[in-house]
Amino acid sequence: MKAVDEGEYRQFAGARMEQLRRTAFLLCRDWHQADDLVAITLGKLYRNWGRARRADNVDAYVRGILMNAFLDERRRPWRREEPAEHLPDRAGPPDIDMADTRADLLGLLHKLGPGRRAVVVLRFYCDLSVQDTAAILDISEGAVKSQAARGLHTLRLLADPDPDTDRRESR
Repeated sequence: MKAVDEGEYRQFAGARMEQLRRTAFLLCRDWHQADDLVAITLGKLYRNWGRARRADNVDAYVRGILMNAFLDERRRPWRREEPAEHLPDRAGPPDIDMADTRADLLGLLHKLGPGRRAVVVLRFYCDLSVQDTAAILDISEGAVKSQAARGLHTLRLLADPDPDTDRRESR
């Protein structure tokens, strides 16, 4: 890579690193895995920087790399192992930096399947259009709409399993 190209890459990657990390965290709910996904994404971006910078929307191109890296990781057989919910020897108290509602939302988001989670994160966290989300995930616009609707419906059900509770109590 030419020195000029490498400088542009470094500037772009440095400016987007934290946003990519937050997006990756929303997908996998683990900061270490999020860092791994960002490293994979930036490595692939570096190898394809010439093509990426010619893209109409470099941010969308990078999000596509991130989503593909996430979905590829989820397909690996070793990822299907279920980790233990409670580890016997915790190093300290749980991290209480995040608000309860945010932690609840992340927990609910993680209960969605990887594809549906990717659609919800791109549409509602990254605030992408249906068209951009479809292009990044290489699915139809109709699939984006249905997956987003189903994902939001599932999140609502998980958040409040009995939506009629409030109506009955207010009568």
